[in-house]
This record gives sequence, C-alpha cells and structure tokens, in this order.
Amino acid sequence: MKTHFALRTTTLLAASVIALAGCASTPAADVPATPANSSITVSDPWVKAATEGMSAGFGTIKNDGDQDVTITAVTSPVSADVELHESVPNEAGAMVMREKTGGFTIPAHSELSLEPGGNHIMLMDLTEPLQPGNDASMILEFSDDTSFEITAPVKDFAGANETYEGSGDDMDHGDMEMDHSSSESAHDH
Repeated sequence: MKTHFALRTTTLLAASVIALAGCASTPAADVPATPANSSITVSDPWVKAATEGMSAGFGTIKNDGDQDVTITAVTSPVSADVELHESVPNEAGAMVMREKTGGFTIPAHSELSLEPGGNHIMLMDLTEPLQPGNDASMILEFSDDTSFEITAPVKDFAGANETYEGSGDDMDHGDMEMDHSSSESAHDH
C-alpha cells in the first residue's frame, strides 16, 4: 500500500512540475511591445528661422527602449508639408538630400542626430513665419501608431545656403544640393 501511495505522489509531483514549468516561460511573441513614444527623449531641438517657404528641424532623438523605434512621419502646425530627409551620395558621388523612404529607425539604446547637412525634418510650405525666439511644435509619428510632441525654439542659422535641385530657392542647413527627383511627391520649391 505504501508503494502505491508513493507512486501516486511521485506522479502528481511530476505533473505539477511540468505544469509549472510551462507557466514559467512566456514566449517573446506574447510579451507586449513597449509603445515607441514611451522610450523616446529629444534633446536640443531647434528649427531654423524663415519668413516663408521652407525650414528644417534638428536635434537628437534618443531611444532608451529595448526595441527599435521607427519614425514614419512628422506633422506640424507651422508647415503644410513635412518630410523626413536623409543625405546620400547621388549617381555622381555628390551628397544630396532627399526624402527618407520608410522613415528613420532608431535602434534600441541608441540615438539619431538630426543636423544641418545630415538627416533632418524638412518643413515645407510654411503656414507662418518662423521668427527667432518663438517656438515651433512638431509631432513625431511612430510605426506603432503612437506619437511624441516636440516644442523647438526657432533660431537664426547662417549655413551654406544650399540650392535645391530644380529651384533657385536657398535654404541654410548644409553645403549640399537637395535632390527631390526620387521623392514620391512633387514640391514647388
């Protein structure tokens, strides 16, 4: 009788251990992702002063999270048309700026610098003059449908007065030409 009780107890204990082991590990796919906007911080944001036409937004966007974050779009009340721009070599090897297809991905525990002559937020078709000392708000939109609002001071900036391809407009933020030929949308610069 003791053998029968010991065998039944051992079987119950083994079944309990197996059941608990199954509960202890949760597959990574079942763990909900952290919202992109909760792992983002922005330091030193600023927007270039302009009375009309175009401007650009800069700063450093840091991802403190454990997952990559992708900025897919930006909106702003100061601009009717906002694009994410990157600097890349063209066919001749010269650096040009163009719309960044797919947005900016910021790896986990990393940062993205937005700076004159490099990656930046392009504010086109300004809805109002951007005067030094004022603020401009921009809303970063992420691939997970969350967003993050930035308030950036407007500053004077005397850059290299780049010329945008197909236009005589000048815009201070690097010594590069603007290439909109591969952009999906057409803009009158």
